[in-house]
Amino acid sequence: MRLTQWTDYTLRVLMYCASTQGRVQPVTITEVAELYGISRSHLMKIVQQLSAQGLLETTRGRGGGMRLMRPASSINIGAVVRSTETDFNLVECFDPLTNQCCLSDHCRLKGVLSQAIQAYLAVLDAVTLADLVAPASPLVGGGLVSIVAPPISRSASRSTNLNL
Repeated sequence: MRLTQWTDYTLRVLMYCASTQGRVQPVTITEVAELYGISRSHLMKIVQQLSAQGLLETTRGRGGGMRLMRPASSINIGAVVRSTETDFNLVECFDPLTNQCCLSDHCRLKGVLSQAIQAYLAVLDAVTLADLVAPASPLVGGGLVSIVAPPISRSASRSTNLNL
């Protein structure tokens, strides 16, 4: 399985906003774009979608930015991935409109891959945004990374790296 760049950036925006929840100033698109080296205009589209989905609150103008609209503990990662990924058809036979495989009647690959996707999504369904930004824990194999948001400063935002 591979996430699209759109989903990757969506998760990064949400994780960064969650990691800065206690901060007085809202997170800005420019801040996130510089931190991750992502196109500002691309992030604007992602933030607009997250706002439309009720995940981010955005404020325009001086002193504006974005914040999580709901607690990080109520944002399910499986739901976010489902809303951003457009295609879970791993192989041709998953789509009956385009399936040309002559083995479809005798092949068990479709069933195995379908189970794999369901297991993949089940793991994501068991994780909230809060789990991804909390101190490292044994959740889902113990491999979660703790995020510490850097302080806001123009000079520091370019040189700070978060290992996600």
